[in-house]
Amino acid sequence: MLELITLFYILYLLIKLYAAFMEIGYVTKARALKAIILSPSNYLKAAAYKIASQKLSLLTTLFDFVLFFGWVTFGLSQLGAMLSIEHEVVRSVAFVMSFIAINYLLSLPFDLYHTFGLDKKFGFSTINVKTFCLDQVKSILMFLLFGGAFFGAMSAIIMAYEYWWFYGFLFSFVIILCINMIYPIVIVPLFNKLTPLEDENLKSSIEELLKKAGLKSSGVFSLDASKRDNRLNAYFGGLGRSKRVVLFDTLIAKLEKHELLAVLGHELGHFKHKDILKNIASSALMLFLMFALFGNLPEELFDSLRVTQSPGSVMVLFLLLSPLVSFVLMPLFGLLSRYNEYRADEYGSECESKEALSSALVKLADENKSFPLSHPLTIALYFTHPPLTERLKKLGMHFEAGEEALAH
Repeated sequence: MLELITLFYILYLLIKLYAAFMEIGYVTKARALKAIILSPSNYLKAAAYKIASQKLSLLTTLFDFVLFFGWVTFGLSQLGAMLSIEHEVVRSVAFVMSFIAINYLLSLPFDLYHTFGLDKKFGFSTINVKTFCLDQVKSILMFLLFGGAFFGAMSAIIMAYEYWWFYGFLFSFVIILCINMIYPIVIVPLFNKLTPLEDENLKSSIEELLKKAGLKSSGVFSLDASKRDNRLNAYFGGLGRSKRVVLFDTLIAKLEKHELLAVLGHELGHFKHKDILKNIASSALMLFLMFALFGNLPEELFDSLRVTQSPGSVMVLFLLLSPLVSFVLMPLFGLLSRYNEYRADEYGSECESKEALSSALVKLADENKSFPLSHPLTIALYFTHPPLTERLKKLGMHFEAGEEALAH
């Protein structure tokens, strides 16, 4: 069984490496073409960032495989042997938390380079060392408090029920829904300052847009995202009464009113088409499949890993192997998501105009330095949004596309 899982992981590794190499080659050729959508300077900068990101992805993918190999050959058995705790729930929680902590520490250099190296070099990251360290401390404290409670509850469920995986799925899904409800009103304020939108004219237009769509919100807020990053974004956060509109201060500064309303109209399109409920349902399906799979792992697998079949080892295998399952399922969910994005674009253009949404998308891409072209394999494997070129074509924008030239 372990040999089969390792074989699957190697296949997963090779596909990811191949996709990264193909993307690097594709973007390298594309950057030599005439710039489209972005300004010429940002087109070249976006291509350079995409290539650098893919090279970093190659390194992290290889590192993840080394980490996986280390865990399955000796790491899990060594970690289990070090934890001589009699109480099963406490031992299981310690096992899982130690596993996550070790992965976090070993992966930290890549995160530091991405934030303070790559993103700083290309002008995205504005975060300072103090803010980064405070973010890490807050995240660790939240993880220790809530993660410990969650893994403790899951351990108790695993020990109490024969079909624990079904009850574990229900429990986990409820927790995910609760997190989504409290995220904008409890978690976000721990890391960012949320202030009610001061522009009364813009606020009034947004509220009119929400009313037209039938969405009740608890407010419209500006988020001080610029203290960490220069990218533009906006989102509807929360569920039920906690729903609120959150605009990055960077977005407010860069987009005209009609462009911003078109972007929000796009997000409202997801609400009107019940995409949020569909996403919740698809997430529940993916989670259910994972629990059904990892809840029925054969005992021989645990024997091969030289660990006891305890709640802790079951949860660690879930965390260790779930990327494989996600990687298999994501292309299907990505395909559905891209279809939903087209429909949301239609609604957003109806709220303002196709020209307003097109202009906003171009500004977002130019400011975020998002390279507009990608290899078809990358799109199929990873994209939840359609390529920008295709979205703009649907909105009636015409430009000299580079895909045809790359195909020859």
